[in-house]
Amino acid sequence: MEERAPHIPVLLRPLLAACAPVSGRWLDGTFGAGGYARGLLAAGADLVIGVDQDPLALEMAAGWAGEHGDRLRLVAGNFRHLDDYAQDLDGIVLDLGVSSMQLDQADRGFSFQKDGPLDMRMSQSGPSAADLVNETDEAELADILYLYGEERASRRIARAIVEARKAAPITTTLRLAEIVARCLPRPKPGQSHPATRSFQAIRIAVNAEFDALAEGLAAAERALKPGGKLAVVTFHSLEDRIVKRFFQTRSTESQGNRYAPSAAGPVPSFTLVTRRAVGPDDEELAQNPRARSARLRVGQRSAAPAHPLDLAALDVPMIRRKGGRR
Repeated sequence: MEERAPHIPVLLRPLLAACAPVSGRWLDGTFGAGGYARGLLAAGADLVIGVDQDPLALEMAAGWAGEHGDRLRLVAGNFRHLDDYAQDLDGIVLDLGVSSMQLDQADRGFSFQKDGPLDMRMSQSGPSAADLVNETDEAELADILYLYGEERASRRIARAIVEARKAAPITTTLRLAEIVARCLPRPKPGQSHPATRSFQAIRIAVNAEFDALAEGLAAAERALKPGGKLAVVTFHSLEDRIVKRFFQTRSTESQGNRYAPSAAGPVPSFTLVTRRAVGPDDEELAQNPRARSARLRVGQRSAAPAHPLDLAALDVPMIRRKGGRR
């Protein structure tokens, strides 16, 4: 789970370059502190619709949003429903994961480096991380840690969590971090905190982030007009894999080649603007070391109909739960 310096929009320069010329109507589906929205407005967007599920993000924007008049419109909502908020868009930007604004507030419960209530809810509503950690059975908890955090010691950590909560409910970030750390070797200098992958996994589960991402990509496909750009910034390999598969399954890249032509299928709904993921350059890393894991992918919408959403085709990790498929 990568942390980012406050108010620094990651990969903004390459994003604007890949989407140039910026004009018309754009939607920033992860508004946060407003860095991407301001960048788009400065680059020439006529209107930016800023969407965020975190009430705090919209409260913080109230002090400066008026500077842009009717060129900036704020919407409380989840980007998985972005096609309900606007249609015929010239561009959409998604900056995934947790924001610095959320990480830096201990009472939000996202960071293992600051003690606070075990919360992690981006929307500040619904079941919290404490609910998940204290109520999920051991097998499902291990699956969450492994599939959402790529934690190889998932079964050992899940067993330790279940044992620890027998003594007392796990309600704070530092207590959970300590339980996880005791299950893993002490990190060497330069290595991440032992709880990094577990906290990532629990946060993703609490906020249903992978389902939201897949649905948000499909919603963007429906909301963009022909020629519109979709730019997505990811911060770990699981997010990037879903975005990569989305663009592959909807672009000419999935239509085979002269040696192995594919069977006839739906007309591609995107062309790739960035053929590979774009990372930060040395200048950006010097300004913002937290950007080191960021990756940008950009596609351009064609006039073809939107494709149906297939979670399996996008490699969305699936947790099998008691009494239900996911």
